Amino acid sequence: MKKLILAGIVAAAGLTTSMNAQIQKGNWMVGSSLVASNFGLNTGGGYQINLQPKGAYFIEDNVAVGGYVNLGIGKSSNTSNTRFDYGVGALGRYYLSPGEQGVSNLLNHGRWFFEGNLGVGGYSISKGGNSTTGLDFGVGPGYSYFITPNIGLEGLVKYAGVTGFGNTGLTSNITFNLGFSIFLPTSKAKQVANDVK
Repeated sequence: MKKLILAGIVAAAGLTTSMNAQIQKGNWMVGSSLVASNFGLNTGGGYQINLQPKGAYFIEDNVAVGGYVNLGIGKSSNTSNTRFDYGVGALGRYYLSPGEQGVSNLLNHGRWFFEGNLGVGGYSISKGGNSTTGLDFGVGPGYSYFITPNIGLEGLVKYAGVTGFGNTGLTSNITFNLGFSIFLPTSKAKQVANDVK
């Protein structure tokens, strides 16, 4: 019985150590969010799909900076105009440590984080509809649950907006994003890059 308890403690310590290892200085994060997806279930119903690939480098423990691309398409019904969303820019993430004041983990294998982005983006609607291009920005909290030491499933609630030129000056909304991220140490990222070559 003592051996079983000792093995459980060692395994838990190993999981905690590996969970912190992926968000350490020098590691890479790559992933994607599926943003504001919906599909109409009625005859002639519409759809909206946004895909947001991301990549970031941990400049310090728990702090990552990188970039994103936003691509989206949607229609409110079969007969409506098509909306195209686009954006590119910089993003930053800060992962909260379990020991920080007021921070508690819902699950043992996850981390809360805050994400912010700033870039250029906009949208256009076919057949002469409204459009805008300008400053693309967003901020919000999220949670990453690590299903393995290097792969996290993520949920993110984000205030997102575009302000700029065109028919509409400012558009903003709150999005709920689901996605995943892969965390790689720099040595593994170099190995993957060499394998691709």
